[in-house]
Amino acid sequence: MSLVEMEDLWKRNYGFSRSKMNEAFLSGMSRHCRILEVGSNIGNQLACLQKGGFNELYGLDVQFYAVEMARKRITGLRVAQGSAFELPFKDRAFDMVFTSGLLTHIAPDDIHRVMDEIYRCSKRFIWGAEYYHTTYIEIPYRGQEALMWKGDFSKMFVDRFGDMQLVKKVLMKYLENENFDIMYLLEKK
Repeated sequence: MSLVEMEDLWKRNYGFSRSKMNEAFLSGMSRHCRILEVGSNIGNQLACLQKGGFNELYGLDVQFYAVEMARKRITGLRVAQGSAFELPFKDRAFDMVFTSGLLTHIAPDDIHRVMDEIYRCSKRFIWGAEYYHTTYIEIPYRGQEALMWKGDFSKMFVDRFGDMQLVKKVLMKYLENENFDIMYLLEKK
């Protein structure tokens, strides 16, 4: 999927683009802050941020193919292969760490381990866009079980880390069904 296709998908799903939501959440943020996306895949979210003027962008994905594609597609992007369970970065290495559709694929027995790594590597902000539900529940994924969950990940971070506070949260309702996604921005106090 290209950046244009991703933007069109967001418009079909919610009625607005990813770029518009990025601006709504990050308008006051320095374009020189260091940002890490955990689970960056081929880099569409990072390309969208780059288009919005951010220039200190880093990505991490477990799939070698995705890392190679992101490197070829996005000039100036620093992307590495690695696991969300053990981020290969120093404590507080990034001004902001974010996920987009990653936490939904982490099993309940492992979710806190990944959240701990994201928190550890963030100096100030944690940002996310994930499937949403008021409770943490499993949902079917391509006819398989034990591969996807949805919940209020912003609340899960705040409940887990006493110094995290919610800056902004938007529930994004799908235009063609009753499901919601969530975009949230958290800050360390």
